Amino acid sequence: MITQAMIENFPPSPGVYLMKSADDTVIYVGKARNLKKRVRSYAGDTRDSRIHIRFMVQLVHSVDYLVTDTEKEALILENTLIKQHRPKYNINLRDDKTYFSLRMDMKEQFPRLSIVRKIPSDGARYFGPYASATAAKEVLKQLYKMFPLRHYPLATCMARKRPCLYHQIKQCSAPCCGLISAAEYAALAHGAALFLEGKNTEVARLYRSKMNLAAEQMRYEDAARYRDLLRAIEVTVERQKMVAQSDDSDVFGLHREADRMQIALLHIRGGTLTGGRSFLFDWELETEEGLASFLNEYYDLDAPIPPQVLIPVPIAEPAALEELLSEKAGKKVTIAVPQRGPKLEMVKLAGKNAETAAQERLARESSSATLLTELAEKLNLPHPPRRIECYDISNIQGEMAVGSRVVFIDGRADKSLYRRYRIKGVLQSDDFAMMREVLSRRFKAESSEEKPDLIVVDGGLGQLGVLNAVLDELEVTGVEAAGLAKSRVARDMESEEIERSDERVFRPGRKNAIALRQSSAPLLLLVRIRDEAHRFAVTYHKDVRSKVLTGSELDGVAGIGEKRKKALLKHFGSLKRVKEATLEELKGAPGMTESAAKALVERLHGSPLPNPPPPGEGAMDRK
Repeated sequence: MITQAMIENFPPSPGVYLMKSADDTVIYVGKARNLKKRVRSYAGDTRDSRIHIRFMVQLVHSVDYLVTDTEKEALILENTLIKQHRPKYNINLRDDKTYFSLRMDMKEQFPRLSIVRKIPSDGARYFGPYASATAAKEVLKQLYKMFPLRHYPLATCMARKRPCLYHQIKQCSAPCCGLISAAEYAALAHGAALFLEGKNTEVARLYRSKMNLAAEQMRYEDAARYRDLLRAIEVTVERQKMVAQSDDSDVFGLHREADRMQIALLHIRGGTLTGGRSFLFDWELETEEGLASFLNEYYDLDAPIPPQVLIPVPIAEPAALEELLSEKAGKKVTIAVPQRGPKLEMVKLAGKNAETAAQERLARESSSATLLTELAEKLNLPHPPRRIECYDISNIQGEMAVGSRVVFIDGRADKSLYRRYRIKGVLQSDDFAMMREVLSRRFKAESSEEKPDLIVVDGGLGQLGVLNAVLDELEVTGVEAAGLAKSRVARDMESEEIERSDERVFRPGRKNAIALRQSSAPLLLLVRIRDEAHRFAVTYHKDVRSKVLTGSELDGVAGIGEKRKKALLKHFGSLKRVKEATLEELKGAPGMTESAAKALVERLHGSPLPNPPPPGEGAMDRK
């Protein structure tokens, strides 16, 4: 509980405060323009109706603070401390989503569009952002129908002797074969850039004038091409969602239900709604404080920063966040709460998206809760298994063996928690021993990780016995176990029909499998989890096998990385000639050092080779 005595000596300065529990764990980090005034707002009678008094303050045992010179420094420090301590009552935005952009370098000969993740200061033009590579590829797909730019790198294009397949389907103008002039291609690239900027009216006017000019000059093929371009542009524009305001903006909407806060984000670029996404948080403090914390963390994750950020409610100290975002973006950024007009309508639209996302999530969670409750009843579990882990092994007769772990939270895959294991301690083909190694490593090395409610292993009683033995040996409690055996296949010799047995679920203490209806939702969930573990293991095994099979004797040599290895192969022409080269010849290769050359000789021949004697010497020895 926060008392007035705790904050008596707090300074009235900008800074960051850290609330700690009785065991000295940081449970909340906040920033303030005036530390004393801000923390004092948390102190008071526990009968206070404010949410943060009822849920968090009662757990606070002490409050520390760090003074900063400015509010902007407090924002930066707050974000750093949240990442360091991961406090329970802060928004912890673990967002692994990468935004994608389209890049076009107008200084390049015959510019092309490519999908990139980062936006360096290289003078090229970037368009986006797009929430996924799939979205960016879909934009490119539609764009190529309107503006047939080259698809491949320039060197690849110029090496061709005839147009590629994209030219045959009218999605490339084939500059590599001289089928379009540099000026006409530049016009295509300019039109594509205008279109991506949302200047569709200008694009249409540009190509309509070119069509009319070509018709006047009786260049009817060119006029027809511009006519087709105009039609494609008009069709695409009709499909786009246009908004009334044209400034590039990120628009945020909110929907709050008790201690859950749903945030929706809409990206507006060039007057076009290019995409959006939503975020859900458990947040027990004021909405305004949660939104401010979210914005600070979100734009710290290399998210593209537009010149305007529209939010539904005011936040404390917006000027400090504006200054911080402007510094990151390299341009002026404003944060506004619209009160009227089209910007307010966009914020309302974002709010509606947040509410819809919250309703969909609630319906999904309700369905998932029902399913997990039914699964618990069928398998006789003490409670619905919120976190389910599944393990599988993949190898070829014991060679290049790997293991996999997949994790499902509330019935949905959480790929951020997937793990891959390279089997180290088992050399022979023994799936049971391999499973024992994987499970032991999971509960030894990762003991601090949250324990699962249920572990599923791919296999019957044998693998289930291994799982139980590991849990007993490591004294892991509160974890239920199950084995899912694949259906067995048998062929009827007379009818030659393939017969499959039912999927079987085994539980500790039962000799016979649990009878689950084959089309039932609980069994289908277990099968889906098992198949995902199998897919993940097989994919990893293929990667390992590919690296082993494609490796060369140049791998792992001190001083020789991928770049130097490629240079050696290019210089000598083949691995055979590299192996035949003398020490002096290796030292003379581009980029090679004497130490790297000696290390390579020792790897290839077991010991350093002597350099050949000068001409005229050693003749008697050679005889």
